[in-house]
Amino acid sequence: MSFPGRALQRAWHLVDAKDQTVGRLATVVAPILRGKHKPTYAPHQDVGDYVVIVNADKVQFTGNKWQDKLYRWHTGYPGGLKQRKAADMLERKPEEILKKAILGMMRRTNQRHKYIEPRLKIYAGEDHPHKAQLPDGVQGLPPHPRSRSGDHHFGLGDKYASEGSYQKGAGQSD
Repeated sequence: MSFPGRALQRAWHLVDAKDQTVGRLATVVAPILRGKHKPTYAPHQDVGDYVVIVNADKVQFTGNKWQDKLYRWHTGYPGGLKQRKAADMLERKPEEILKKAILGMMRRTNQRHKYIEPRLKIYAGEDHPHKAQLPDGVQGLPPHPRSRSGDHHFGLGDKYASEGSYQKGAGQSD
């Protein structure tokens, strides 16, 4: 089934990165950029949405990654291999930490470079210039849980089925 271009609707999503783990946040944002949450998704088509990430300077890493994780790049000159620790990267370019994590989860194709990368907007502070698309009252995406243990239940609650239904769940007895 094909969907013509006029049927494509792009939404804008706001994500607050404050106190969120970089990798877990990237696993939430990457499928939205590709459009995998839509029923019209096709791998060869560009159906993704815009994502605006604020507070990129307040992200978290687990363990000792602030000191152990290295970001490497090459200048193109002989002996031009450079590297920087994650803590230094946060001071100089906090947006690049999230950008590298999110785009590293996608294939390196023309579709990614020309169409998906420009739809990712990352800002270090709370302010962003997209107030027309995202007014002040807009709710951001819910934060990804830090671990599967704890009180986060992925929408099922403490019971599998509601009281009086025909399904017997984890919280109900026979």
